[in-house]
Formats: sequence, C-alpha cells, structure tokens
Amino acid sequence: MDTLGLVLMVVVHSASLQDHDGACFVLSRMKQSFKRLKVVFADSAYKRNGLPDWVNESFGWLLEIVLRPPEAEGFVVLPKRWIVERTFAWLARYRRTNRDHEKTTLSSEAFVHLAMIRLMLRRLG
Repeated sequence: MDTLGLVLMVVVHSASLQDHDGACFVLSRMKQSFKRLKVVFADSAYKRNGLPDWVNESFGWLLEIVLRPPEAEGFVVLPKRWIVERTFAWLARYRRTNRDHEKTTLSSEAFVHLAMIRLMLRRLG
C-alpha cells in the first residue's frame, strides 16, 4: 500500500507462510513495477530473519520498522500502521475479499484488485 492506503501490490499465499517470508514475494514483484521506491514501512513482525538487510541488499530500499513507543501503555495508534488497518477495513466491506471464497490464490488477488478499483472509482465520482 502507498501512504494513502491504496494497494500497490497483492500477493495471496497460504496461511502457513509467515508474514516476513511472504514479504519477500511482495517486494520481489514490486521491484519490477516501482523503480523509484526508496522507503518501505513495516511493523515489528517484519524485522525478523534479517528482512531489513535483505531488502537493502536486494533492492536498495530502506525497510523502516514502525515501532511502538517504549513508554506507551495499552492501545497506541502507531504512525503508518493505521493506514494499513484502514485499508483492510475497506477491503472487508466486499464480500469476496472478507472470507476465503476463492479456489485459487490468483482469483483472490484479482478480487482484491477489483475491490480497490471500485473504491478508487467511487472516489472519483
């Protein structure tokens, strides 16, 4: 997603794959389409397995981890994180993206793209 919450790339994979491993698929696909990309924001789950170093070495991008402030207690809105959560809420409004209705991962990815296209078209009107 970009900083407006619009989907740039979608990769649907099995639930047995950890997020930091699945990020490799997304970032590899993004390399081909987004040549001017410099910074990618991620939450703390993506700092595992040396992912920030791999992203820098492979693509020359900075994987910036958005951390929870150490003095924070209870629920805290994290910068950049609310953008992702808001987009997931937008996608959950569409029946075909809120559950696993699809037989293949490609059709699931297609319905995410269709939901975002519909969302962008409604904003234009």
